[in-house]
Amino acid sequence: MARINTAIRSGIDWVALSTYLALVLIGWLMIYSSNADSSVEESAFSFADLFSGHFIWVIISFFVFICTLFIDWKFWDTFSYVFYALGILSLIGVLIFGLEINDARSWYSFFGLSFQPGETAKFFTCLALSSYLSSYKTDLSTLKSQAIAISIFILPSFLIILQPDAGSAIVFFSFFILLFREGISPLYFVIGLSLLGIFVFSLIFGPITVIFLLIALGIGVLISNFKNRTPWVLGLLAAVILSLVFVPKTDFIYTVLASIALFFVVLFLQWDARKLSYYIIIGSVILISGLFSYGSNYAFEKVLAPHQQDRINVWLRPDLASYDVKYNIIQSKLAIGSGGLQGKGFLQGDMTKLNYVPEKSSDFIFSIIGEEQGFLGVISVVLLFLLLLYRIIVIAERSKSNFVRHYGYGVAGILFVHYFINIGMTMGIMPVIGIPLPFLSQGGTSLLAFSLMIGVLLKMDLSR
Repeated sequence: MARINTAIRSGIDWVALSTYLALVLIGWLMIYSSNADSSVEESAFSFADLFSGHFIWVIISFFVFICTLFIDWKFWDTFSYVFYALGILSLIGVLIFGLEINDARSWYSFFGLSFQPGETAKFFTCLALSSYLSSYKTDLSTLKSQAIAISIFILPSFLIILQPDAGSAIVFFSFFILLFREGISPLYFVIGLSLLGIFVFSLIFGPITVIFLLIALGIGVLISNFKNRTPWVLGLLAAVILSLVFVPKTDFIYTVLASIALFFVVLFLQWDARKLSYYIIIGSVILISGLFSYGSNYAFEKVLAPHQQDRINVWLRPDLASYDVKYNIIQSKLAIGSGGLQGKGFLQGDMTKLNYVPEKSSDFIFSIIGEEQGFLGVISVVLLFLLLLYRIIVIAERSKSNFVRHYGYGVAGILFVHYFINIGMTMGIMPVIGIPLPFLSQGGTSLLAFSLMIGVLLKMDLSR
């Protein structure tokens, strides 16, 4: 035991450990502040309240964290698929036996404590994917290996969508960051970002406008092969600008039809039988993108539930959302902005005490930090997050084990998506989809899962 303790003291990444502890401490204090008694005119600090509620999960999570430092890291590699299977079974079981809260069946209830299997499933999936990618039989240059790797995290994501919990399901797509690091084709990212862009632009400007711009882009690609491109480029730019600015929306479809005709005219002038496959690709991309644009609008109107439409409208089309729907974002922005440079001080957040900020201890905990600690506090928290991500990547890159490297990038991807979406949604630049802020938001299972991820990673780093 003495030798183990010495090894831990000498080999552990103290920067990552200190950052983890600092974030947990900040989260503990902010949750205490968010739950301070609003009936008291001037909030007073209470040790009794501080060491209750969330503190129980802090102790449990820290105990699990310590335990991981005494477990051989190869244990997680050896039994990764077993843990993954247990995670999948827990996600299936919660759909049948789970506790329903806010129309979502995402929790188990044991002796008064709620447990959310979707949070631990991220850890188990990270283990399984890392183990698969580390196998000598895996070759990401083949479609078979790519399909298996993607299916490993698509399966739990699909089960979580059934709960339904779209926010947690989206996090699983962060594993594409790991796949990209390990050499998967960037084409997946190009296609994914393109489809996301078409979806966003279709909702904001409408499918007709998107199709017109796609055709203009296709014409631009064709013109790029002309010997004398200048007059064609200037003419195309003039046509696009005039159409977008001066053509009424009611007549815009005629502009699109004219653009289609122009596309075929340019194609005729550029025709080269040796480039037939090139022309087919351009035309297919325009056609598929146009169909996806119309499909996006149809899915938004006919498939998504009203509350899901409201969340997207608040993000992309706030003018179509009612004040009641926008209330959460408005109050969050006001809370963050009211903090100024230095903030109002610990326990002095007026909007927190008066319950103006919704879900203040969970989804919108960042708003409380902005109100009480101000710009300096917000920047400090963001820098701590970035420092932790940096140390995780350093640990992953310096490891001689492929499994450790894969696991490190998997954890980094999960944390990054959580940070980016949660902080973005409190400021109105991302849709509100109920993703917690790691180590800070109230939620025992979330804190336990992230502590487990970091503890296992630090133990893996000791193996170097």
